[in-house]
Amino acid sequence: MKTIGHFIGGKEVAGTSGRFADVFEPMTGEVQAKVALASKAELRAAVENAKAAQVAWANTNPQRRARVMMKFLELAQRDYDKLADRLAREHGKTVPDAKGDIQRGLEVVEFACGIPHLMKGEYTEGAGPGIDIYSMRQPLGVVAGITPFNFPAMIPMWKFAPAIACGNAFILKPSERDPGVPMMLAELMIEAGLPPGILNVVNGDKESVDAILDDEDIKAIGFVGSTSIAEYIYTRAAQTGKRCQCFGGAKNHALIMPDADMDQAVDALIGAGYGSAGERCMAVSVAVPVGKATADRLMEKLIPRVEALKIGTSVDPSADFGPLVTAEAVERVRNYVDIGVKEGETLAVDGRGFKMQGYEKGFYMGGCLFDNVTKDMRIYKEEIFGPVLSVVRAHDYEEALALPSDHDYGNGVAIFTRDGDAARDFAARVNVGMVGINVPIPVPIAYYTFGGWKKSGFGDLNQHGPDSVRFYTKTKTVTSRWPSGVKEGAEFSIPLMK
Repeated sequence: MKTIGHFIGGKEVAGTSGRFADVFEPMTGEVQAKVALASKAELRAAVENAKAAQVAWANTNPQRRARVMMKFLELAQRDYDKLADRLAREHGKTVPDAKGDIQRGLEVVEFACGIPHLMKGEYTEGAGPGIDIYSMRQPLGVVAGITPFNFPAMIPMWKFAPAIACGNAFILKPSERDPGVPMMLAELMIEAGLPPGILNVVNGDKESVDAILDDEDIKAIGFVGSTSIAEYIYTRAAQTGKRCQCFGGAKNHALIMPDADMDQAVDALIGAGYGSAGERCMAVSVAVPVGKATADRLMEKLIPRVEALKIGTSVDPSADFGPLVTAEAVERVRNYVDIGVKEGETLAVDGRGFKMQGYEKGFYMGGCLFDNVTKDMRIYKEEIFGPVLSVVRAHDYEEALALPSDHDYGNGVAIFTRDGDAARDFAARVNVGMVGINVPIPVPIAYYTFGGWKKSGFGDLNQHGPDSVRFYTKTKTVTSRWPSGVKEGAEFSIPLMK
C-alpha cells in the first residue's frame, strides 16, 4: 500500500512521527493509501527549510517569479487528466467536477502571473520642498495555508500562488483525507523552476495545525474549513500577532421570485444544491420561494428532478454526483436528515437508503429534499454539507430578504428574477458577502476577491484578487530628501510638506 509522506526541500520525504491516517477511495470504501501525520518537529524542519530559501526568492525579480507561475500553468495543463483522476479517487467528486476544481485554482495562478504589476508601489515627486515619497510592497517571509478536503486543488492554489508570487515561502497543510493532489502540485512547482524550500507540504492533523499557530517564524495563516475551527485558528493566531484570514461554514440561500424563469431556477438549484454531493462551501442548501404559488410550482418541478438524480462512481462520466468523502460524512448527513424528520419538516425526497450496486461499501447517499422548513429548525440553522436541499417558504419579498440577512452565516446568496429593480435592491441590502443574480454559485473570478461575512469569515482581507496581494505583503513608505538646497538647522516640530 502506498504511503504518502511530506514535501520538504523540493522532494517527498518520509514521515518520522510514526503516526498515519487512512486515505480512502470513497467510491469503493477501501483504504488506498496511508498518509503520514507530522509532528511539531517535522513542521519545524519545514519552516527552517522555507526560511532559508525565502531570502533569495524575495530578491528574485517579479518577472522571474511570474515565469515560474507561467511554466506551472503549462505543466498543470499537461497533467490535467492525471490530476483530475487522482482528485476524484481521493475526494469522491466526479472527474468533470474535479477538473472544475483544478481550473478554478489555475485561474488564480493566472492572476498571480501579473505580480510585476500587482506589486507596484506609489510615488509622489515633490511632496514637499525637495521631498519625494514612495511606497513599496515587500513579502512577509514564511506564511502558511491550512486547506480543506472539499477542494484539494483549488484552495491550495488560491493560497500558495499569490503568496509565492509575492516573494514568500509557503507551508501548506492540506486535508489528510485527500493529500495526493497537493503533493502533485508541489512536484509540478519544482518542475516549473521554483527553488526547493519555497513550497513545502506538511501532512497532518491538529498537532500540525497547532504547531503552525505556535511557530514564531510563520507570519501569516490562511484557512478554509468549518466555522468552529476557523474561529479557533483566527483567535489563537491573533494572540501571537500573526496575520490571519479564516473562512468557515455557510448556509447559502437562493430566493425564487414569482417572476423567475422557473426552469432556470430549478436547473440552478439541482446543480448548486447537489453537485459534488453538496460538499461545497458555496453550495445552495436553502431555496426560498416567494409566495405560495411560487413555492408550489417550484416543488412540482423540483421533486421529479431530485428523484431522477444519477448517483455514480467518481469515474462515471454520466453521474450527476458521486460519493461523499468518508463514511463519517455520510453518517453525519443522515443524522441531519433524521433530525429534520423529527422536527416535523416534510421530507419530499428521501435519499438515505441509496445503495450503489457493486459498490455497497462506498460512501454514497441519495439526494434529499425538505419542504416547509422554518428558520427555527436545526437543519436550517446548521451547515449539513451533503446532498440535502431545504425549501423555506416566504410570504413576501421582505420576509425572504430577511432570511439570509439574519442568518449566522453569510457566505453566498442568490436571487432568481426578471425584475432588475428587485435584483438591484436585493444586491444592495442583503447582508451576505457574495451575491448572485440568476447565478446560483456566485464565486467571483480570480481578479475579484472571495470572502463571506459574519460567521463565514474571520479577518480583514479576502482570498485571491487584490486582497491576496495585500494580505501576503507589507507596505513600506519612504520619505526622502537630499542635502542640496536644504536649509540647515534642527527642526523640533513635525516637518510640514509646504
